[in-house]
Amino acid sequence: MSDDARHDGTGDETDHDGTDGGTDEEVPARPRRTGWRRLVPTWRMVVGSVLLFLLLVVGGLTAGYLLVGIPPANSAAKAQSNVYLYSDGTELARDGDVNRENVPLGQVPKAVQRAVLAAEDRDFYTESAVDPAAMLRAAWNTVTGKGKQSGSTITQQYVKNYYLGQEQTVTRKAKEFFIAIKLDREASKDDILEGYLNTSYYGRNAYGIQAAARAYYGKDVGSLTTAEGAYLAALLNAPSAYDVTAHPENRPRVLARWNYVLDGMVKQKWLSAGERAGQAFPALTRARTSAGLSGQRGYLVEAVRDYLTDHDVLDDNTLRAGGYRITTTIDHKRQNAFVKAVRTQLMEQLSEDRAVDGYVRAGGASIDPATGKVVALYGGVDYAKQYVNSATRRDYQVGSTFKPLVFASAVQNGSVTQDGSAITPNTVYDGTSKRMTINHGRPTGFAPGNEDDRSYGPISVTEATDKSVNAVYAQMGIDVGPDTVRKTAVALGIPARTPSLATSQGAISLGTATPSVLDMTQVYATLAHHGRQLPYTLVDHVTKGGEDVDLPEREESTAVERAAADTTTQILRSVVDGGTGTAAQGAGRPAAGKTGTAEDDKAAWFAGYTPDLATVVAVLGQHPQTAVQEPLYGAAGRDRLNGGDFPAQIWADYTAAALTGHPVHDFDLQLQQGAEAGESPSPSADDSASASASTSPSTGPSDSTGPTGTGAPTGTGAPTGPTGEPTLPPIPTEAPTTAAPTEEFPTVGPPDVDAYARRWGDG
Repeated sequence: MSDDARHDGTGDETDHDGTDGGTDEEVPARPRRTGWRRLVPTWRMVVGSVLLFLLLVVGGLTAGYLLVGIPPANSAAKAQSNVYLYSDGTELARDGDVNRENVPLGQVPKAVQRAVLAAEDRDFYTESAVDPAAMLRAAWNTVTGKGKQSGSTITQQYVKNYYLGQEQTVTRKAKEFFIAIKLDREASKDDILEGYLNTSYYGRNAYGIQAAARAYYGKDVGSLTTAEGAYLAALLNAPSAYDVTAHPENRPRVLARWNYVLDGMVKQKWLSAGERAGQAFPALTRARTSAGLSGQRGYLVEAVRDYLTDHDVLDDNTLRAGGYRITTTIDHKRQNAFVKAVRTQLMEQLSEDRAVDGYVRAGGASIDPATGKVVALYGGVDYAKQYVNSATRRDYQVGSTFKPLVFASAVQNGSVTQDGSAITPNTVYDGTSKRMTINHGRPTGFAPGNEDDRSYGPISVTEATDKSVNAVYAQMGIDVGPDTVRKTAVALGIPARTPSLATSQGAISLGTATPSVLDMTQVYATLAHHGRQLPYTLVDHVTKGGEDVDLPEREESTAVERAAADTTTQILRSVVDGGTGTAAQGAGRPAAGKTGTAEDDKAAWFAGYTPDLATVVAVLGQHPQTAVQEPLYGAAGRDRLNGGDFPAQIWADYTAAALTGHPVHDFDLQLQQGAEAGESPSPSADDSASASASTSPSTGPSDSTGPTGTGAPTGTGAPTGPTGEPTLPPIPTEAPTTAAPTEEFPTVGPPDVDAYARRWGDG
C-alpha cells in the first residue's frame, strides 16, 4: 500500500489482491474563494484572456492587412505645378495652385537625404516601416505634456502625405499603419524616401524638396549645401514656425533643431566632426509670394501651353496634371526691354481723362531669324487685368503690313502687270485713289481709296510701298492672283486657317486677314532669313521627373527664293529710310519694315527686322471689360493712330535695347533682275496707266494661278466675304465699256466708298 500526494489524505480502497473494490474514488469539491481572493483572477483566466487578446490582435492585424489596400494617390499629392523658366534657367512662373515639382532621388544630394533621415527617421533603411514602441512613446509624451509627437516613421508620413490626408483620426491612423506595412513590402526604401521628399510640406507654400530649395534659397535642390539641407530638414518639424524670416523670434528654436539634425548626422557617421564644426547657419532668401500669373507671366505661360498642345508635345489633360519643367526660349533681358518700351513709348502717354485711352492695348513678339526662337512676347497690360493675349489673338486685321507679302509673291512667281511687264521695285503703277482694279481688261468691282483719298498718279512700287498706296497694291494683288498671294502667305508662315485669309479675294492684298502678331513675326523673320523658314518655337527643353520630353523637329524650308525675300527687304528698307516707318530709325540699326492700320483705326501695326532680329508691334483698341474691338480715334490726344508712330517707336526702343552689345550687321541682299534702282526708265504720266493696268484683253496675262501664274481667277464664282458683311458694289470708272460681265472681288468693307477709303488708310 502506498500514499499519493495528489490526494487529500484519503487512500484508495482496494482489495487485498490489488484490484478495485468496484467503486470510483469521489473527488472532494475545491474550497470556495472568499474575501479579497475572489477579485484576483486565476492563472487559467489570465492565460485565457491573454490568449484571447493575442488571437484578436493577430486576427485584427491579419484582417487589416488583407482588407486595407494601397489606395490611389490623393489629388493634392498628385497635383503639381508646371515650372516655366526663361532661357537662362531663371524662373518665369508656375501655373498651378500647388507649388510642387517632383524630382528623382538621384537629384537630391546625399547629404540632404541624410539630413532628412537624421531629423525624421535615422533607422529608416534598417528598421520596419512602423515602430510601435515609438508610437506608444509619442502618445505618452503627448499625454504627459512633453510635446505633441507623431511617432511615425518616414514611411508612415509618406503614406499620410501621398495616400491619405492630414486629419487626426483613429481610422486614418489605422489605415496609415496597414498601408505602411504593405508599402514597405512592395516598394523599395529609395522609392519611399523619394516620395516622402517630394510630398512633404516645408512652408512658404512649398511642397517637396525642390520647391523648398527654390523658396528658401532660390536654387535647385541639386545645388543645396549640407547646412542648407539641414535647415530644410529642420523645417519638417514645424514648417511655418521655423521660417526665421517670417518669425525671427523663433530663431533659438530653429537653431536648436538645425544643430540637432547636424549632430544626428555625426552620430550616424554621415558627417565628420570636422565637417560638422565648419557648418554655419545659412542665410535665407527673402520670402516671396507665389509667382502667380500676373503681369506678363500669364501671357507667356498661355502661349507656351498652346505651343505644347498645338504641336502635340503634350495633350491638355497631361499638361494639367503638372510636374513638367519647361525651359522657354524667352530671353529675360529682352522680355524686360519689351515691357519697358511699351510702357515708356505708349502707356505713359495715355491719360485717364480720355475715355478712349482706356481702350489702348499693345501686343508684340520678337524672333531670332537664325534660330526661330521667340525671344520676347508682350501680351498686354497685365494678365490679371486683360486675359486675352494680344500677341496671339487672331481677330485684328493686319492692314498694310500684309503688302510686302504681295510683292514677295509677285517676285517669287514671276508675276507681271496687265501689259506683261515683270513686277519689280521699279515697276510703275497708277496710284489714283479709288481707281478700279482691272483684270483681263475688265473691271473687278474692287476700287479701294488711299489714305485721306490722296491720289499719286504714276508711282513706282518702291515709292508706293513707302507711302503705302492702296491703289497700287490692290492692282498688284490682281496681277499676282489672290490665290497665289494666299499660298505665298501660308508658305511664309501665316497659318492656312487664319480668318479671312481664304475669303478676302481682291482685298487680301490690303490686309483683311487677321493673323496674330506672333504669326506676322514669323513671316517677317522668314524674310529676314532670306526666304528660309524655320518654324518658330517657344520651348527649348521639357522634362518631367528628370526625363526629357521629345519636342517636334523644326525643319528649315524655302518659303520663297532668296531673290524674292531680299528684294522685298530692299523696298522695306526704303520704308524706314524715308517712308511711313522713319521712326524705326531710332533703333540705330539697318532696318526694314512696314506700317499698317486696320479698319476704323482699331489697330496700328509696325512689322520690321534687322539682320539679327524680327519684331512686330501692334497697338490695339479693346474694351477693357468685354475685349470687343474699339476704334482708337483720339487716343493719346491724336486724331488717329498710325503704324508709324507708337508701334514704330516701341519697335525702335525695344530693338535698340535688345541688340545692345551685339555687333551691327548690314543686310546682305541678292536682288531679282531689274530690281536695282534706276534700272527701269521712269515713264510719263500718260503711259503709266497703260503700263500698269492695261485694259486690252490681248495684252493681259494668262489666268493661271500656279507657281508661275500671273493672272487672277477669271470666273465669276469667287468666294464671298465673311457672312453678314456687305460687299462693295462696282464703282464706275473710265475703263472702256465691255459687254463682258464685271468680275467680282468681294471685300469686307462697307458699301460707302468714303468709309471704305478711310478703312484702308495707312500710316
